Amino acid sequence: MSATVTFSVDSAQGPKDVSVVYRREGSGDPVLLLHGIGHHHQAWDPVFGILAAERDVIAVDLPGFGASPALPDGFAYDLANFVPALSALCKALDIERPHVVGNSLGGLLALEMGREKLVRSVTALSPAGFWTQAERRYAFGTLLAMHRGAKLLPLPAIERLSRSAAGRAALTSTIYARPGRRSPEAVVAETLALREATGFHATLAAGRGVQWSDDVDSVPVTIGWGTRDRLLLRRQGVRAKRAIPGARLIALRGCGHVPMNDDPALVSRVILDASS
Repeated sequence: MSATVTFSVDSAQGPKDVSVVYRREGSGDPVLLLHGIGHHHQAWDPVFGILAAERDVIAVDLPGFGASPALPDGFAYDLANFVPALSALCKALDIERPHVVGNSLGGLLALEMGREKLVRSVTALSPAGFWTQAERRYAFGTLLAMHRGAKLLPLPAIERLSRSAAGRAALTSTIYARPGRRSPEAVVAETLALREATGFHATLAAGRGVQWSDDVDSVPVTIGWGTRDRLLLRRQGVRAKRAIPGARLIALRGCGHVPMNDDPALVSRVILDASS
């Protein structure tokens, strides 16, 4: 079951309320799960139960995505606003320095939380920010095309496509190496989440100037990259390792950009090892 928490975040105009929808289960060390752009916390469903058997797991809808409302007026969708909001979220949920795991945009946020010493460890799965400008343009163009497609398809067409493996591949093969494994219900839900993401365009706009080049030497860092990632190509993982020399770089064999669905057992083991 999901819940909603509201907390205050400082801004140039004074404190502003931010609300976030999240799912929390399990006990043990806290593990915060952050999804990618246009997705929602259900992206973690394939691994959530495995992790919750050993950890206190919190999967969130980032502000402006999933069921979470947009950021307040005047807040840019950039690291300078996202990360303080996530820090305030942890305080509101009485979580002290969680292990943080992020995918894509969530991986970038996880690394920034690590750089700011807000977490115990970082696990970044295909994190954004290690692209060349050509690779960034390709990724953003692909995301925009996916968003436009989700906007243009009527709900009955999305539901019809989701019922077959070929249809699920048409809708999600950009992010999954094995789209046929995703359930029809999940594909419908995440296509609607992409279509209705109020923070989508603002997050893309903020991401145009992102280029990660800093080390994160204050906490342990694990970087996982799908060998079949079609959105952020796997060679970006090598750049991530060069920028963060102490990081452990793991090839997620057979996985795409959102690896949790492609190989839940492998991804769960990587997360549990990193948060031990």
